[in-house]
Amino acid sequence: MSGTHTEKYEQQRREAIRSAAAVFAEKGYHGSSTRDIAEYMGIKQGSLYYYFKSKEDALTEVCLYGMQDYVERMNSISSSDQTFREKLVATITSHITKYREKNEALRVYNAERLYLPESKRTRLKELGTGYRQQLEQIFAEGIEKGEVRSSIDCQFAAHAVIGMCNAWGEFIDRHPDMDLFQLIENCVDLLINGFKQTENN
Repeated sequence: MSGTHTEKYEQQRREAIRSAAAVFAEKGYHGSSTRDIAEYMGIKQGSLYYYFKSKEDALTEVCLYGMQDYVERMNSISSSDQTFREKLVATITSHITKYREKNEALRVYNAERLYLPESKRTRLKELGTGYRQQLEQIFAEGIEKGEVRSSIDCQFAAHAVIGMCNAWGEFIDRHPDMDLFQLIENCVDLLINGFKQTENN
């Protein structure tokens, strides 16, 4: 393929992935068919095989698409020269705002990825592990710089942050009127200051 044709194909492929995500998000993986995806795109079912060999391949691509942007954002955050608090705020903001963006691929990843066979979840696990490890590194650097207490278990802390973001992300997905910025501020305050009464309060 020439550069122009390759770029056009990639644009069409991304559109196919987004269409599959919309269909899976609405009907669920088992309630959907490749015909549904083709109809959503306005193309013939046979043309869909230009992008996906099967419905399972479509789900794989949708899940990868949903995770890759998360990981790319984390790459930027973890490699920045911000303080620990700034990186934590950026991480929580990045994680939670994806739910407010109504990211259908992410919702499909969260709800449907376990329907994929183990062999096709390998790359997804790698992405998820990489995301968590970068967050662990943010905590480790915070400890090294004296911004975080040394007794913190970095892996536990990373899992806790991800769990909090996922839980609240699903909540705001169901409650679109919730104040997103207040939620982020509350999460950061809880993680930084905890529950303990301070001398100033």
